[in-house]
Amino acid sequence: MTHRDLLAQKIEQQTQTTGVVGLGYVGFPLAVEYAAAGCSVIGFDISSEKVAAVNRGESYIQDVSSVSTSPLVSSGKLRATTDFSEIALVDTINICVPTPLRKTKDPDMSFVVAATEEISRYLHPGMLVILESTTYPGTTEELLLPILERSGLKCGVDFFLCFSPERIDPGNPHFQTKNIPKVVGGVTPDCTELGRLFYQQALDRVVPVSSTGVAEMVKLLENTFRMINIGMVNELAIMCNRMGINVWEVIDAAATKPFGFMPFYPGPGLGGHCIPIDPFYLSWKSKQSGIEARFIELAGQINAEMPRHVVSTIQDALNKNAKPVKGSSIHIMGLSYKKNIDDVRESPALDIIHLLSLKGAHLSYSDPYVPTVEHEGITLKSQDSVEACESADCVVIVTDHDTFDYGRLAGEARLIVDTRNAMRGFSSDNIVRL
Repeated sequence: MTHRDLLAQKIEQQTQTTGVVGLGYVGFPLAVEYAAAGCSVIGFDISSEKVAAVNRGESYIQDVSSVSTSPLVSSGKLRATTDFSEIALVDTINICVPTPLRKTKDPDMSFVVAATEEISRYLHPGMLVILESTTYPGTTEELLLPILERSGLKCGVDFFLCFSPERIDPGNPHFQTKNIPKVVGGVTPDCTELGRLFYQQALDRVVPVSSTGVAEMVKLLENTFRMINIGMVNELAIMCNRMGINVWEVIDAAATKPFGFMPFYPGPGLGGHCIPIDPFYLSWKSKQSGIEARFIELAGQINAEMPRHVVSTIQDALNKNAKPVKGSSIHIMGLSYKKNIDDVRESPALDIIHLLSLKGAHLSYSDPYVPTVEHEGITLKSQDSVEACESADCVVIVTDHDTFDYGRLAGEARLIVDTRNAMRGFSSDNIVRL
């Protein structure tokens, strides 16, 4: 039997050992799903704290419960290690490491390269390697393939290489790793087929595509689509504000059209690891081809300015109450980048806090998911929202967690700046909407 046939047989019989490099928001839920499906899973991470937590059966990811993790560890289906030599034991391995942007807005591929080089050291015939980290089109074949083929093994014959974009939406109660359709594209048709077969064992739906380049572009299209439309509606919000028009009412009315319109909503800025970052992979790659991604760059500029627009709105609202920002007590409601989660990566709340601190405001915040925060030399602890809102000169709703009591807030806060339309249904002179 060929290496392809032997691996396919292992996957179909679920006798393969699956490895996952990077046990964060993407890798850990994936490892849990495969262990739950009956596969033996080894998680790899440089963080000894994460590895120890996994091996205790404890989850540190909000969307994965320890109740589901612990039995998998106890049964021996799931374990974690910092020893990358154990890659030699696995038949399939998924790379789920960060791909941040440098300050110059070009991709930092150091984590992907480091993971791939470790895999290359222990690459063996009949192994499937899948990159899930979001990146620019061409990464899998231009960057990973040469590193892996240094081993002397040939892709598509001795080992198999795919790209499959992660589509995790933290805090989404309806769509998680198992039921989000999984796109996968391989370097060769056999690579694609093995990738499809692999994901089919644990996930509900697999969508094979013709190449790694198509699969890489899929994720960038998804998030660029969102980023550009959010940028458009953020610009519309600024226009409507100048014209004295309620942008939220405009969007609600437009959304009654049953075709040709999809509602997007303004906000204090973009957050999370995907939407603020992924489109710039595409922009960077386009520049290598001599094409300027003007829509992406413009939308990025508009979205990046939203925290400043929020601060300007706060300043105007306080001014109408005969108060300057300097010396005023300003309480931030919600610090995570979206509601009902604990993730503060790229959160606009951090930029708003930083900008207000530069203007001399006395700052506090409430967030049931984020007990403490350190940013740009500022250290704060989450406060009781009722007491803090009663004493604040201005309350700013940055993240609209469901646990906040907006009715009580409407009655007790002196001044509210609402960036999320959380005070929908409340009409008062002390509420200023974005």
